Amino acid sequence: MAEIRALRCADRDALYDICLKTGDAGTDATQLYRDPELIGHVYAGPYAALSPESCFVLEDAAGVGGYILGVADTRGFEAACEDEWWPPLRARYAEPADTETDPDARMRRLIHHPPKAPHRLADAYPAHLHIDLLPRLQRQGWGRKLIDSFRAKMAARGVPACHLGVGLANDNAIRFYRAYGFGEVARFGPPEAGIIFGMTM
Repeated sequence: MAEIRALRCADRDALYDICLKTGDAGTDATQLYRDPELIGHVYAGPYAALSPESCFVLEDAAGVGGYILGVADTRGFEAACEDEWWPPLRARYAEPADTETDPDARMRRLIHHPPKAPHRLADAYPAHLHIDLLPRLQRQGWGRKLIDSFRAKMAARGVPACHLGVGLANDNAIRFYRAYGFGEVARFGPPEAGIIFGMTM
């Protein structure tokens, strides 16, 4: 039986693995990346390092197979990333040329130029989250339970609302968020088109 628990320092490799194996619109992106850690550096690592108290993992007998990573204060998190997370990665990974468009280059570009949440979004929905589950734990209600856990944590801290982004190619995730009760509040792109969903706590 799987269980939801608080994030531990030892979970870092599992987070990166899950991020990679769900990184192609919810499917395995392993074959897309030359450096398998790049996508984790962007979408998993900073949350584990800078906001572990807002993160939960889903673990079964096979190990950690899912997570919800988030922060209570998007603006504060973006500032902390600029101070602590991105500088060593920028020293390690060169900014790609404009002509480089492969997945590795796209992640390297995000390291050097991470997107910032618009003020109106961060003000109205100050928390944000990422959630990913490996196939063995999907379609069993765990995604809903992970979001319930995150929202309860945020509500206890007095956070009024949260948001998340999902690419238009990820049909399953879009259907899931709508069914859970998230409402569309904005669109983003190009080059990657997607939806921003928001919800009160």
